[in-house]
Amino acid sequence: MIRFKPGAPRRVPLRFLSSRVPTLAVPTALGATAVAYRLTCPLAHDEALGARLVSSAVMCAIVTGLVMHVRHRLLRELRLARRAAEAAQSALLRPPPPRVDGLAAAAVHLSADPGARIGGDLYEVVATEHGVRAVIGDVRGHGLGAVTTVAAVLGSFREAVHDEAELAGVLRRLERAMDRHLRERAHGGHGPAGAAQGVPPGEEFVTVLLLEILPDGGVRALNCGHPWPYLLTGARAEPLARTDPLPPLGPFPLPPELPAVPCGPLLPGDALVLHTDGAEEARDAEGRFFPLRDVLTEAAREHPLTPRSVLRTVLTALLRHTVGPPKDDVALLILRNERHGGGTPTEPRATTRPTTTQPHPTTHLQSPA
Repeated sequence: MIRFKPGAPRRVPLRFLSSRVPTLAVPTALGATAVAYRLTCPLAHDEALGARLVSSAVMCAIVTGLVMHVRHRLLRELRLARRAAEAAQSALLRPPPPRVDGLAAAAVHLSADPGARIGGDLYEVVATEHGVRAVIGDVRGHGLGAVTTVAAVLGSFREAVHDEAELAGVLRRLERAMDRHLRERAHGGHGPAGAAQGVPPGEEFVTVLLLEILPDGGVRALNCGHPWPYLLTGARAEPLARTDPLPPLGPFPLPPELPAVPCGPLLPGDALVLHTDGAEEARDAEGRFFPLRDVLTEAAREHPLTPRSVLRTVLTALLRHTVGPPKDDVALLILRNERHGGGTPTEPRATTRPTTTQPHPTTHLQSPA
């Protein structure tokens, strides 16, 4: 906004004039040509059929030039807007580096909104002094309306993973960030555009899975209503754990105690596939769910097994199954242990829920739509 002092002459800065001269030059020239032809050319006043045809052709050429100029300007502004949007989206849901502290990584996100590259799914992997920590989540709703919730959760995670020594501390920080976000929404802080596809603030929630991979390969997790990852080991794909999850973040507070679930070792060559429920719940034309585990079993037999090869196999099968883009957001994050040496973790793989965590009634909430 340009502000003027009282009593001072109002002069428009030259940079604003110069930025508009190229925009107005072509329409002005075309308009001047039309006026000059009408006023000075004898053919413009001749009633003969040939003269009328020439005048019509001249005016048609001028109008066509004006339309083409406007179209060019609109396309240019659209390209600039798309570049700005892509830059903002990439900063929010940025791709992971190829290697994170000895782990090969790859990720992909398919938005249900064809006009966006991000939506209601989130992921991140960060190397910290406490180990490699990863998060994957799913906001209720999809598309651009869920982006503000994604930003709140990811922003808190990227700070908390470095500050908190325990995984439970990271989850508490995410819970507080989600609470603040919902309070701001309830008071109109984000406006209607911040709503996840029209979901009321009191009904919005996000499922979250936190993983911690220690230097010796030991894996610990905290799961808030999210699908468990798959472990690709040998030629098999099996769930990383089978414990009951905690409630999703948003509707109800978490229990006082948050013991991390020991998930056993991630041995060299093994891979973890973190995913959102949009992958498992994608349907074909006959209503059949996507067989994610079978596809991952097929991917586990590939040699060499790399995160990119797993992504390629899953995405090819998923798009063939749904015959086009899926109806819900889909996120996949693959981590493969490429470390050599190191100790062998002694923690067993979790198969039951720890007795210190009590079941919560909200664990039966529906998955984010």
